[in-house]
Amino acid sequence: MIHARAEIVGNVWKIVAREGDPVAVGDAVAILETMKMEIPVVAPAAGHVSRLLVNEGQIVQEGDPIAEIDATVGA
Repeated sequence: MIHARAEIVGNVWKIVAREGDPVAVGDAVAILETMKMEIPVVAPAAGHVSRLLVNEGQIVQEGDPIAEIDATVGA
């Protein structure tokens, strides 16, 4: 499993992907809000979202895992 991680401390404003959704490298999985800016958390690899690890409204720290990506071939 590969994790999409928060790059900054912030509030999980919106979860974009759902469990089971296919994602490509760079696809937004969630949007963080910090200091009135929206920061996307992106998939680091192609695959499927196997598990979301946060909820909307949750505060996350830099480096916290947001979602697990099952990086399967041909995803």
